[in-house]
Amino acid sequence: MSAERRIGPEALTAYLDHLDAADRAGAVALARGLLADGFSVADVLVDLVAVAQREIGRRWLAGSWSVAQEHAATHVSEQVVDAVSATIGAPRRGHVVMACVEGEWHALAARIVAEVVRAAGWRVTFLGASVPARHLVTYLHQTGPDAVLLSCVQPNRLVRAARMVEASRAAGVPVLAGGPGFGPEGRWATTIGAAAWGASARDAVTLLDRPRSAADTGAPPPPPDDSYVAVLHRRRKLVRLALSTVNPPQETAEDVAAGIAHLVDALIAAVRVDDDRLLRDFVGWQEEALTSRGGGALLDEVLDTLERALTEHPRVAARLRAAREGTPGGSARAG
Repeated sequence: MSAERRIGPEALTAYLDHLDAADRAGAVALARGLLADGFSVADVLVDLVAVAQREIGRRWLAGSWSVAQEHAATHVSEQVVDAVSATIGAPRRGHVVMACVEGEWHALAARIVAEVVRAAGWRVTFLGASVPARHLVTYLHQTGPDAVLLSCVQPNRLVRAARMVEASRAAGVPVLAGGPGFGPEGRWATTIGAAAWGASARDAVTLLDRPRSAADTGAPPPPPDDSYVAVLHRRRKLVRLALSTVNPPQETAEDVAAGIAHLVDALIAAVRVDDDRLLRDFVGWQEEALTSRGGGALLDEVLDTLERALTEHPRVAARLRAAREGTPGGSARAG
């Protein structure tokens, strides 16, 4: 039944209203009603909960929702996922491990993937948010799963994702990647050694059904060069330097420092996968978030500071220059 129809906009609007009001009971009742009406677990989690979460993210980015509202709504969606997962039967297929990249604390999307895969009959171990590579590889050696499903939401986490892929392949376990952190159409997933990338939870099920080869394990593809390592070793110093340059008010210093750290991580990732688009897109996203909160003027200054600090690495400095030219005031100062 669910293959012939989709959850309509009326249900999505009603669900978002429940999230806006932090109405757990109403949201759970709506999801259960859809299941009773013949929609599948994948329909409810992918076409309702996941779509609503993207809208929540858009509202936060635009500044129309606060962090508190976003957290409250996400908590309600987590409880909806719990209620839906309680309807799933016993596993009848192999074992997969679901993990989020180290440093990635947004675990709801990964949890949705885990439950949709479980509904397809797989036994799924969900390791949750921010899994260190060394802990993942220990777990893989202990349990020997058929595959790792790796979630990455932000591209600035790609270097850590690469470590997790390398660790998994060394343990003889292929990695199926998912999430926007691997780039549009997952363009950076195979660059760091993942066997494949999927855009949705349904894609994860499809990928698990495909046969895998020996090329999916063992040594991952080498990076284009090791210049990203030099920046990685200077990460803390670069963050402190940029923070001292912009010198934000004390009440916002912690948030600004976190934003600078994310930007440096995005730079390192762009060098690692040899793609300027990663940094440009990330800077564009940061610009939108900062501007909606009155801090857009800081971004160009931070990029300028980082470029001057990394002049001994011409390829790295060139990436920063290209990103800076896309910010307000950046073109005028790029010369």
